[in-house]
Amino acid sequence: MSYSDAIAQRVETLSHSALINGVTPLTGRVLLAAIFLLSGISKISDPAGTIGYINMVGLPFPQLSYGAAVVTELLGSIALILGFQTRIVALILALFSVATALTFHNNLSDLNQFIHFFKNIAMAGGLLQVVAFGAGRYSLDARR
Repeated sequence: MSYSDAIAQRVETLSHSALINGVTPLTGRVLLAAIFLLSGISKISDPAGTIGYINMVGLPFPQLSYGAAVVTELLGSIALILGFQTRIVALILALFSVATALTFHNNLSDLNQFIHFFKNIAMAGGLLQVVAFGAGRYSLDARR
């Protein structure tokens, strides 16, 4: 067996393993969801501050925007962790991340805002991977 055949066989074995198809996607979903879950909880703990910040950037209907953000972050993170309607949820969270970057972190001359902007863009990229490849073996989607 040649070296390239051995590598191809190893890759084939890995592609069917429980680790690659189960644990890794679950871990990725939990890690992606963590920031949304923590952000949603943070918003609930300081609604006035969050609504004030939303108002400061000039979004219309700050209370409605606040409610939509809390629902998106909390329900989206829980659904992502559970692997429920994962591709749809991941797409919504990806769009939310890009919208948040463009709305709240658009002062790219400020290093902190620059970092937050690209963090949101990177999160959207990870979420688009979930859209493309699904939730994996350990998810509610896989049980249906």
